[in-house]
Amino acid sequence: MEYFVIGERELILGFMLAGVKGKAVSNRQEALDAFNKATGQNSSVGSVGDIPKVLILTEDIADMLSKEIQSWQMHGKAPLIVEIPGLQGHIQGRKTLTDSIREAVGIQV
Repeated sequence: MEYFVIGERELILGFMLAGVKGKAVSNRQEALDAFNKATGQNSSVGSVGDIPKVLILTEDIADMLSKEIQSWQMHGKAPLIVEIPGLQGHIQGRKTLTDSIREAVGIQV
């Protein structure tokens, strides 16, 4: 498994059309369960091969799991966690990927 998505049902369906598996969640507990399973912290994961290389989360799910995500990223383990806007669009006050790249590179095109 290369990619895995956690987010709203409609978003998951869209990713499934592109061949990407995912889990639709609607609250923190469901999101935490899906996150733990995708990162291999759940005993039901069979092997290391089941863990995706990239875990895609919507911004609202990432907000729900901010402590867990930060802890996971500090250990530097796979999967790489990527946040994307949800169906309602970008959350106000958050940096977009473009903003982060501009800040890192130091130029604006």
